Amino acid sequence: MKSHQLKLYNTLSRQKETFEPINAPFVGMYVCGPTVYGDAHLGHGRPAVTFDTVNRYLTHLGYRVRYVRNITDVGHLTGDADEGEDKIAKKAKLEQLEPMEVAQQYTDTYHRDMALLNTWKPSIEPRATGHIPEQIALVEAILKEGLAYEVNGSVYFDVLKYNNSYKYGKLSGRVLDELISGSRDLDGQGEKRNSVDFALWKNAAPEHLMKWESPWGVGFPGWHLECTAMSSKYLGTQFDIHGGGMDLMFPHHECEIAQGNACNHRDPAKYWMHNNMITINGQKMGKSLGNFITLQELFSGNHRLLEQAYSPMTIRYFMLTAHYRSTLDFSNDALKAAQKGYKKIINGLRIARALEYLPNPEITVDQEQINQVESSIAAAYRAMDDDFNTAQAIGHLFNLLKKINSIFTGQLSSAALGEEVFTKLKETFITFVVDILGLIEEKSDVQESMIELLLKLYSEAKTARDYAKVDEIRAGLKSMGFVVKDMKDKIDWAYEE
Repeated sequence: MKSHQLKLYNTLSRQKETFEPINAPFVGMYVCGPTVYGDAHLGHGRPAVTFDTVNRYLTHLGYRVRYVRNITDVGHLTGDADEGEDKIAKKAKLEQLEPMEVAQQYTDTYHRDMALLNTWKPSIEPRATGHIPEQIALVEAILKEGLAYEVNGSVYFDVLKYNNSYKYGKLSGRVLDELISGSRDLDGQGEKRNSVDFALWKNAAPEHLMKWESPWGVGFPGWHLECTAMSSKYLGTQFDIHGGGMDLMFPHHECEIAQGNACNHRDPAKYWMHNNMITINGQKMGKSLGNFITLQELFSGNHRLLEQAYSPMTIRYFMLTAHYRSTLDFSNDALKAAQKGYKKIINGLRIARALEYLPNPEITVDQEQINQVESSIAAAYRAMDDDFNTAQAIGHLFNLLKKINSIFTGQLSSAALGEEVFTKLKETFITFVVDILGLIEEKSDVQESMIELLLKLYSEAKTARDYAKVDEIRAGLKSMGFVVKDMKDKIDWAYEE
């Protein structure tokens, strides 16, 4: 395993901590996945890219990561708590489909969009409906501990009783007394002993579409319970990292901690990581504001707020240019700047892959150049070791890119770096771009051969001094997003930045 002192920000302690896995080199990571009742949007994309990058970097350092990301296909109600209809069942009624048809359709489209963003598939992707027995067993265990109660076929977690032995609110910083005084009266809540109690199992009305037999009657699981059941089944009662969006910190993750302590007497995860929210032109994204953008709308440009389409890799790159704990504002200007940056990196990747070391006994090794390369490489790793700071790492990659471009244009000889440092420069750049940041070149199958053919015609026209044809080919390539590079010894091309 590579020697790195990786630090990550633990929401639970409110500080950066040295990452020490419970059972190195193995790492267990659970991330809350989507509730599949609609197309994936930007709010799904950010945690997917964030924790994909965490997974990639941990893997690069030599850890063996078991990455579990669930699919919520039942129990997530429209009120995000214990009220309203099941989100998937509601969609099923509107579209006159079976709930599982809705869940399957949007699981498939989620997978399609995650593949376009080049995220690795999780090691395990459990579905809530596939773990009903485990959830019932958890409810029974919490009841046995005396920290839950049953009313009319529903089972609720007793938060006040739990708080006598543990601290409810320690993750989110919420104070229980304030939560109680700030919530509405118990009138209309009927079954709950207290407004802060949450459902572990809900009794299903006859018309409810998704329901199962349980010791308390026919019902369905509470949303918070599902993640406790699935994470503990595949990662054990305590694992290394629990991730998700900041919007899940309360009540979802807070309730997971309560459930974990209630039945296992320990916090479910050692480190809690949360990515921050996204905004659209400075506003929170929401359907009511008309600024709700799905990933497919971004990729196609088919939304009134978008001036053009933005490719999946542009979106991935853009997300990586901000630290995961900072808010990220999507605007056309910011996305166009990201498109330029991405193309610069990919042009560099193409060059780096093609560069070869050329020994030259007449050129002496330039220690200053070597120091600059070594310094940028060390700084890129330092950035990643400091709570996965991809934004800073990208800045250092651009310093490496300057060296790569200088070698390519002949301003800097590879011999001036020496073979070892040249190889390190080339391999580090490629590794960071492809393996750690997960950026790939977006091209069609015919692109390469089409460009090569046009460059051949360009070269022939240039030799024949047919400058009208030269200009025509150059303009044609430019209109398709490519630029011709006239080198001393060859003709090459690059993506227009």
